[in-house]
Amino acid sequence: MTPRYLLILLFAAAPLLRAHEVAADMVAAAQNFLGALTPEQKKQATYALTDAERENWNFVPIARNGLPFKVTSTEVQALGIALLRTGLSHTGVAKAQAVMQLEYVLKALENNKGANRRDPTNYFVTIFGEPSAEQTWGWRFEGHHLSFNFTVVDGKHVFFLPAFMGSNPAEVKSGPRKGERVLAQEEDLGLALINSLDESQRKTAIFAGKAPTEIVTKNEKRVKPLSPEGISAAQLTPAQREKLIALIKVYANRARPELAAEMDARIREAGPDKITFAWAGGLKRGEQTYYRIQGPTFLIEFDNSQGNGNHIHSTVREFKGDFGHDLLAEHYAKEHGRKTE
Repeated sequence: MTPRYLLILLFAAAPLLRAHEVAADMVAAAQNFLGALTPEQKKQATYALTDAERENWNFVPIARNGLPFKVTSTEVQALGIALLRTGLSHTGVAKAQAVMQLEYVLKALENNKGANRRDPTNYFVTIFGEPSAEQTWGWRFEGHHLSFNFTVVDGKHVFFLPAFMGSNPAEVKSGPRKGERVLAQEEDLGLALINSLDESQRKTAIFAGKAPTEIVTKNEKRVKPLSPEGISAAQLTPAQREKLIALIKVYANRARPELAAEMDARIREAGPDKITFAWAGGLKRGEQTYYRIQGPTFLIEFDNSQGNGNHIHSTVREFKGDFGHDLLAEHYAKEHGRKTE
């Protein structure tokens, strides 16, 4: 069995479901959310689709635009999470809510200093355009260590990137939640893959002995393939390739299954044997580490260098799919006779 065939077979296992069903669920959930708001809250939560705010994403504890949970009722907060569930898988939602709850851990570690920053209700829902079964619109769920950006083009094409998840601490060291690791799979499978490589393979995969202090792409609006690329899937053994695919699926499967399957399809079409894996930093858990996985269509970054190797940032990007940019540009050119930057 050739490396290319094995990779295609592994990706083909995911069912390709219709994304317009996801779009319909998003419209209903967004309308329910907006319908529960006061006029003032609705004004705070909504922007025009063309507003620059749509791509003003971030993952640090800063002041944000949009409607924060902290000024809404528990009913509205539940509707906000219901909207999030239309875009994420059960696993993705569970991880997101665990990240939000880590704000309590940080607040305790900091002895209640900066309490306004460490607040699990300081997460924002923002709607761009009018939720519609036929029109183009978008929405964002964002706060410290979370950013999920969804774009629905023509009421049927759903894009779910850029997407960010972080975890501070990566492992809770003390207290009633001691041992909790929200992004354990992302860390453990990456370490398992790099440590499965032989000496020759590591020379190709490892590009620096020290991990960078942050994901390289940060919160850039557009990303391009990074260099050096590392080791290609074609240079891995079948067992190592299975580890690589399992790691990619951890990230893709944060999204709702229909959306993850569509990402798998794009990877297959572009050539899964062209996927590369690059590493920097230590080779053991607890050390400062970084890796990236990229193919012709996508980029995944993982960094655990801050907090002396106990503070994770991870992101998933697509070179053409972020914010639905390419299809949205086609939409504007066709419907409005203009182009987007």
